[in-house]
Amino acid sequence: MCRVRAGVLLVVLGITACSPAPPEPAAEPTTESVADFLARTLPEGPGGTVIAARGDQILYCEGFGMADREERIPASCDTAYDIMSITKQFTAAAILRLEAMGELRVTDPISTYLGPVPDDKRDITVHHLLTHTAGLVEGLGDDYDVMSRDAMLTQALSSELRSRPGEEFHYSNVGYSMLAAIVETASGIGYERFLERHLFAPAGMTSTGYVLPEWDRGQVAVEYDAQGRSQGRPYDHPWAEDGPHWNLRGNGGMVSTARDMFRWHRALTGGTVLPESARAELFAPHAPIPELGESYAYGWVVRDTEDGRIAWHDGGNGWSLANYAMAPDDGAMAFWVSNHAHRDDAWNLEDLEPDLTLGILDRARTQ
Repeated sequence: MCRVRAGVLLVVLGITACSPAPPEPAAEPTTESVADFLARTLPEGPGGTVIAARGDQILYCEGFGMADREERIPASCDTAYDIMSITKQFTAAAILRLEAMGELRVTDPISTYLGPVPDDKRDITVHHLLTHTAGLVEGLGDDYDVMSRDAMLTQALSSELRSRPGEEFHYSNVGYSMLAAIVETASGIGYERFLERHLFAPAGMTSTGYVLPEWDRGQVAVEYDAQGRSQGRPYDHPWAEDGPHWNLRGNGGMVSTARDMFRWHRALTGGTVLPESARAELFAPHAPIPELGESYAYGWVVRDTEDGRIAWHDGGNGWSLANYAMAPDDGAMAFWVSNHAHRDDAWNLEDLEPDLTLGILDRARTQ
């Protein structure tokens, strides 16, 4: 399997050896509708949701297949899914929101917020965590291992660095969990509570979070493995009372809907949650990704094209798969998510991911 665990960069980012090259923008504008493109692109079998939008206008938002096969609940625009590593952009935005509030600076060493750190990690800054250049390991165990914040920090700070801080790009879920801990220290409130108060509520997002939304169980998609067996809903796995344990918190596991992801897009591009200077920082190409020829921004991967900058991030956990892409300059966005990423000897959405993502985004930009 291409991914190592939930929260790594998947095929679109080209980090793993078995991944195809990243997609190229369409050479010419297309007149094909999103619906027609999906009808000829998506295989029969998986369930999921697709949304395409430009500016304040939703161009397409529909479900496909089943969100819950046992209960015969079809997927819709309002089905909630685990969006996995797309969570990282919320964590990054929370850090920049705190910077705008004067509560921290991305140039601060992590010891400012996490206390004394070992000598080899004294030079790690908040910026290094945001850009995966701290040199930290990718993970500390399974997503659903029981782990407290203090235990996560202890293990992260005692782990051996893969490279010196600031020298190399090494994708690290641990780094984003550490950022979630910094959000809590700098704000004085819980990670999810800060996101809800300062990002989600201003954006009008009512169906995004870990435990704060009042989930109707039928709204949340069931995930399925390669044999088609149910793996339950995200919160059916071991979680703490206030959300996932700290191997996952901050780097993944957030639950959201396509409609809320559109609201998030509108809030980002409209300046509702971040001032212009912070938005520029969020999408700036901070750290080159040598394997790809693109750059990591803050919670996004970015690429400059003749038609402007494209920002994206994907996520996967072995069962589900998602991708969120946007063109910050012209306000187009595409988000798709499936609760069944692949089926043995039948289909694999990882193989379709680059073309599917850019195909939806191209149509959002030209229609």
